[in-house]
Amino acid sequence: MPVFRRRSAGATDGTAQDSQGAQSPETPADTRPAAESGKGRPTPKRREAEKGRYQPIRGSSRGGPKTPESKTRDRADRARKYDAMKRGEEWALAPRDRGPARALARDYIDSRRRPSEYYMYVLVLLLIALLSRNKVLATYVSPLVLVLVVVVAIDGFFIRRALQRLVAERMPGESTKGLTVYALMRALQIRRFRMPAPRVKPGDKF
Repeated sequence: MPVFRRRSAGATDGTAQDSQGAQSPETPADTRPAAESGKGRPTPKRREAEKGRYQPIRGSSRGGPKTPESKTRDRADRARKYDAMKRGEEWALAPRDRGPARALARDYIDSRRRPSEYYMYVLVLLLIALLSRNKVLATYVSPLVLVLVVVVAIDGFFIRRALQRLVAERMPGESTKGLTVYALMRALQIRRFRMPAPRVKPGDKF
């Protein structure tokens, strides 16, 4: 009578392992970690990955280090450009000051005395009155500010009319966009601080 013996689980696994080993006897066992066996290199740590992502900010070495000769040359170039800007030479002017219409507006404003020219002086006096904390003077500040705003607005209206007429006569077809604001801002500045410097004096023909 034949006797059947049950195989244990360990015996089954061992048999399976023996059969796999028998199929590929020449293949060496892969002893590398799982993270390294898929990519061929170990996975870098987070600190190492972030270290390679950030780079120090370095100054541009395009011009190289400044030498005393280059500093002197740059200083002379700035002085030459500033003098040319004061004279009103086109190449040295800022973009907002360029163009024949802007030059005409500057000459028109500089050729006469205007109420707006004293705006800064009155503003300084009003500021002193406020800082003095004198109640009598403080009562006059608000009405004077209102009067000052009205005077500037009226002066701007006359500037606009005069510039439109001048541009139409001397530069037909030239755009006057933004010319009134440009001329009014120049009129509000103290004469000696205007840039480009005035080419004409009050009362001169231009």
